[in-house]
Formats: sequence, structure tokens, C-alpha cells
Amino acid sequence: MGFLDIFKKKNQEEQIHYDPTNIKIIDIRKGWLFDYEGKTWEVVEEFEYDWGDNIFTYEYKIQSGADTAYMFIEESEKVYCTFTNKIKFAKLGEEVEQHLLDYQKPPSQITYEGITFYRERESPGYFRSLEDEDSIEVILWEYFDDSETKILLIHQWDEGDFEASVGIVEEENVITNILPR
Repeated sequence: MGFLDIFKKKNQEEQIHYDPTNIKIIDIRKGWLFDYEGKTWEVVEEFEYDWGDNIFTYEYKIQSGADTAYMFIEESEKVYCTFTNKIKFAKLGEEVEQHLLDYQKPPSQITYEGITFYRERESPGYFRSLEDEDSIEVILWEYFDDSETKILLIHQWDEGDFEASVGIVEEENVITNILPR
């Protein structure tokens, strides 16, 4: 490899994937910082969901001090950010787990902390950390409240391995001061 090859390789590695004069939420990567709800958050992990038919969505583990949350970004006509916190699956109640085991899907509605959530969508796909080549199968069930701003998610990783999280759906303009590292 000659000098010019090294220089060419270095330039290719330094190419950026975003417009530095117009950074958007969809440009976010691990290590980046942004402001949300009066706090500065750092992206500490990146995850990819592959839903088939060349449809991908991304989730980010974010931290602000001792607080940890997950930010899921979805692009359709608009860009939406979903901020969730994991909860103990058992908090959804015995009947939810029993329904999953009996019917291979959760009930059509779930009440959690006084809010009724309605099942909107079931999405089978593959999940992986962007630091890992290997994917694992996942089924994601999305539930929304009447206002469609509160969300409850159930992930099924294996036959009896379930995970739940609750949160809020926001438009992208709630994220400010996005800074790459």
C-alpha cells in the first residue's frame, strides 16, 4: 500500500454521514449529545431492527446523569421519537403473561397505571446491536393510549422471554442542540 492509498483510505474514513449545517435527529449516532426536556442526553448504544422488505428502524440507549432511557426513531411522513423506560414485565399483571402463553400474543388492551393501552401493531423481525453482526429474532407489540401519545411496548425475545417498556411519542422538534462527537 503506497502513501496515496493510505491518504485515500483516511479520507474515506473521515467522510461524515450528515450535513454539519443541518444536523437532524435521524443523523444521531453513539457518542452524540442532545437536549430533551431540560437535560443533556448522550447516546451510549445503538440498535437496529430489521422488519424485512428493506425496512429498518433504530433505537438508542440514552443517558443523562443517573437516568437511562431508550429513544426509538421512526420515519414516515414525519419523524417521530419515542422515549421509553423499561418496566418489570410482571407489572403488566398475571393475565397479560397468561394471555401470551395461551394465545402467543398479548391481549388487545392492557391497563397500566390507570392508562388503557390498545394494541396497534405486531411486528416480527430481527434485532441487533450495531456493534454486533449477529441478529436475534424479536416480536414487538405496540400499544397506544387514546391520545396516541403514550406508548407501551412488549418485546418477545424467546418463547417465554418478554420485556416491557412505557413512554411517550414526540415529534422530532423536541430534540435540540444535537452535537456529534
